[in-house]
Amino acid sequence: MKQMYFVAGTDTGVGKTFASCVMLKAAEQKSLRTLALKPVAAGCDLVELPKGKTQWQNEDALALMANMSVKLPYAQVNPVALEVPASPHIAAALESKTVRADRIVGYCRGAMMAPADFVLIEGAGGWRVPISPTETMADIAKQLEIKVILVVALRLGCLNHALLTVEAIRKDGLEIAGWVGNRVDDQKMAYEEQNIATLKSALASPCLGILPYVEGQSPSSLSEYINLDLLS
Repeated sequence: MKQMYFVAGTDTGVGKTFASCVMLKAAEQKSLRTLALKPVAAGCDLVELPKGKTQWQNEDALALMANMSVKLPYAQVNPVALEVPASPHIAAALESKTVRADRIVGYCRGAMMAPADFVLIEGAGGWRVPISPTETMADIAKQLEIKVILVVALRLGCLNHALLTVEAIRKDGLEIAGWVGNRVDDQKMAYEEQNIATLKSALASPCLGILPYVEGQSPSSLSEYINLDLLS
């Protein structure tokens, strides 16, 4: 049976992609076929392809592709690739593009038909980041109707950000399958152990692991820090 999860973050820049890559490698080491999608990405570079073609590509989507075992074309992994590194609704407006949750969900469901055992759909920014004047990333997760894995950056303010995000996710009717703590830099936060203990108590969902900050280390080398057996 497929395991499918939406990966959300407490904010932008919390390491959703890196945590997703580590989880993909942890699943692969359990002999699971892995697949990940980044349906909406803002901040893309124009890449030259064979035969004179070009394509907008995002480094997060490319990282997911490099760490998943099921191979898909880039356009299936990241169907909405926006040039400007801004909130998706702003980037889309600047490019005169319309982004709709139901259309994105359709792209996701099509890609999710690939033969995979462990599937991650990574959001952009935080839970309520707008993708249009009327919809947010949360609308994509709600329409997919899958459980959420939350990535929490271990830094000052993480308790408030995590608790508010969990409250919003549950208010939207979705279940949190687990959360991952991520050290986003080499500066250990003050009272880190106490903050982690508070998160474990307050979030009322399994802590799948705490990722250390190791510059240049590959996701596969950190997979031992993730315990996917704890997923609810």
